[in-house]
Amino acid sequence: MNKKVVSRILIALAIYGVFVALVVNFYDDSPSDMEWGDRESYNKQYIGKLTLEKFNFEQAIEELGSPDITEAKKIDEDSFQVTFYRTQHVKSDGFTTQDECTALLFKNGSLIAIGNTAYEQFQQL
Repeated sequence: MNKKVVSRILIALAIYGVFVALVVNFYDDSPSDMEWGDRESYNKQYIGKLTLEKFNFEQAIEELGSPDITEAKKIDEDSFQVTFYRTQHVKSDGFTTQDECTALLFKNGSLIAIGNTAYEQFQQL
């Protein structure tokens, strides 16, 4: 009887291990599929790791999904785009506002500023 119990435990562990491996390798947890609270946390952690001029707009869309708010303008030959990604909850009103977001400023597709200064720089252009 002990052999049966041990063999069943080993089989259950093996099945569990296969399930975990499949989830880790094949489950695509994209920001657009996350609940808003999980997405906020993900955005905050991801944005906290960014390095200026080593991150571009295409990577932002790929890794963070569509921005919650965006503005753009072109000055001479340069294009500027500021995107806002929700990173903190302020008020439960069903709307995402700039004070609930972190701004990313891109110049010609390259990240040049993060946070409140990003939007201030964008407005001064």
